[in-house]
Amino acid sequence: MKKALFYTIIFAAIQMVIGAIVMAVWKIVTHEEPQSSVPCLIVASVVTDIVVIALFLKLKWSVVSPNWIRTRPWSVLLWCCVASIGMLVPSQWLQESMPELPNWAEDLFVGLMKNPWGYVVIGLAAPFVEELAIRGAVLRELLKWNENHWVGITISAVLFALIHANPAQMPHAFLAGLLLGWLYYRSGSILPGVMVHWVNNSVAFGVGHVMMAIDPASKGDITLLQMFGSDARVMMAIGCSLLMFVPAIYQLNLRMKKA
Repeated sequence: MKKALFYTIIFAAIQMVIGAIVMAVWKIVTHEEPQSSVPCLIVASVVTDIVVIALFLKLKWSVVSPNWIRTRPWSVLLWCCVASIGMLVPSQWLQESMPELPNWAEDLFVGLMKNPWGYVVIGLAAPFVEELAIRGAVLRELLKWNENHWVGITISAVLFALIHANPAQMPHAFLAGLLLGWLYYRSGSILPGVMVHWVNNSVAFGVGHVMMAIDPASKGDITLLQMFGSDARVMMAIGCSLLMFVPAIYQLNLRMKKA
């Protein structure tokens, strides 16, 4: 448990420290306010990701092995994509049913979605780095700490939600964290989680990008009611999503195994 908390703190500290250093250097070199500079944010994110990957792999806090992918688990990865897509609408509906939470990172995401390199940060780097740290290091230790794997999975999901440091993202991050944790527990690999994470972030980035192109004032944010036009259609969308999600979980439960 102590190691799991330590890894989480280190992961968060790297983000804060590297971010502060990059912003300070950026201001000296460009004479711009780094907080309002999307290129600065992208550079800070990339440098942070490189440091996290190097540190967690060098110190063997997280272990990446080709053994699982050598089993050719292509059907598992396909069902991971289906599960990720099927989870989106029900999770969004649950979040919209809750009291509205502050979105501290709204302007940040708007800036990233306007920049082609924003997808590298959100869609490509974040899935791998977060799975490497949270599932590959934090959850790995939590699974050793308690015999009931759901205890470790739930704690890791809470930590995963908290590291996003944005209340509006936390409910979905927690629910996704439960799925991601279960995938790691069953497979012993971060790759199924990376696949789910990549699809989730890519869809979110794509929808946000399209919505901003249609209505810049929306800042890429849209409710299910706005998207589907009526409560009945929202319920139909939830039903269709569950018809994807539930069979996907069933198939993953049948097919997933450790290398």
